[in-house]
Amino acid sequence: MIDMSPLIDCVFILLIFFIVTTTFVEETGVEVDKPQAASSVNLEKQSIIIALTEEGEVIFNEKPIGFSGIQPLIRRKLQREELPVIVEADRSADAGDLMRVIDEAKIGAMAAGKPELKVSVATRKGGGA
Repeated sequence: MIDMSPLIDCVFILLIFFIVTTTFVEETGVEVDKPQAASSVNLEKQSIIIALTEEGEVIFNEKPIGFSGIQPLIRRKLQREELPVIVEADRSADAGDLMRVIDEAKIGAMAAGKPELKVSVATRKGGGA
C-alpha cells in the first residue's frame, strides 16, 4: 500500500498558503443599489471605495464623511501609495452629487501631487440593451 500522508500534508500546506496570500476586495459596508452596466471591469484589489447613498450621504469605511471629507481622505491615502478611487453610487443618487464626489476626489489627488488618479463608478454586472 502507498503511504498517502506526505501527499495530504502537501495539499494542506498549499491550501494554507493560498488562504493566507489571498486578498479580498473590501466593500464599504453600506447597502447601495448600484446601476446596471452594459460593460464592466472587475474591481482592483486595493482601492479607495467611497459610497454615495440615495440621500446624498458620502460614506467611507461605514462612517459618514460628507463631501468636505473626501479631499483630506484622498490626500491621506495617496501619501502612502497610489490607489484608484471607486465610487459606489446608489442608482437613485443625484447625478450632481456623484459628479461632486468625483471632482472632490480629483482635487484631493491633485493636492497630493497625483493628478493622474483613476476614479471609477461601481456598477453591478448586467447585459447590454
